[in-house]
Amino acid sequence: MRNFRKSLRENKLCSTSFTAVDLELTSLDPAATQITSIGYVNGLGGRINLSSCGYHVINTSADLGQSPVIHGLTLDLLQQGEGLAEALQLLMPQLDKQILVFHNAKLDLLALDNAFKQCALPEIEVIYIDTLQLALHQLKKQHQVLPSQSATLTVCRQRLGLPVFPEHNALDDALATLQLFYAQLNEFGVTQEDSLEVLMHTHAVGRYRLG
Repeated sequence: MRNFRKSLRENKLCSTSFTAVDLELTSLDPAATQITSIGYVNGLGGRINLSSCGYHVINTSADLGQSPVIHGLTLDLLQQGEGLAEALQLLMPQLDKQILVFHNAKLDLLALDNAFKQCALPEIEVIYIDTLQLALHQLKKQHQVLPSQSATLTVCRQRLGLPVFPEHNALDDALATLQLFYAQLNEFGVTQEDSLEVLMHTHAVGRYRLG
């Protein structure tokens, strides 16, 4: 943990590259869920690099359940998608070189871990930030019992005055998550000259081994 904190302390936010990642999944059950699409976008110095956007629809034969109703990815669309291993290989440079940003990191990291094992990809350790946990940290200061749905991506953005965005598309959600993260830094009073260590007390910064 000491080396982890040291690595966070040594890198200022202004020189740290972030990649927001979002997965659309077949279910919320970590043991059974399958990835149907992956979206990601990079940011540096408080700015979002739109030219870095990536979006991959995954060809899967998994039971879709109600996910097409939510995400709009029907079986026909998925059958035209990429193989999971191919999409993960394209995602790998982001995982290896950037600090990852998720909204609900636990679910997405478990799904990525299962996908890595399914595709027999080499293990990789990632550092991540969870905008959901950043929101919960602030909400718990104000509420003993959290209001229902108070930490969804949409509600978190509304609370910080961010514009409405199209929901349930992996790329749109990744863009929305990175915007939210930058707004949360401002809410916490964190500047680009600070390091990620200043967020450690929120329990929103962590590391995870995939594969």
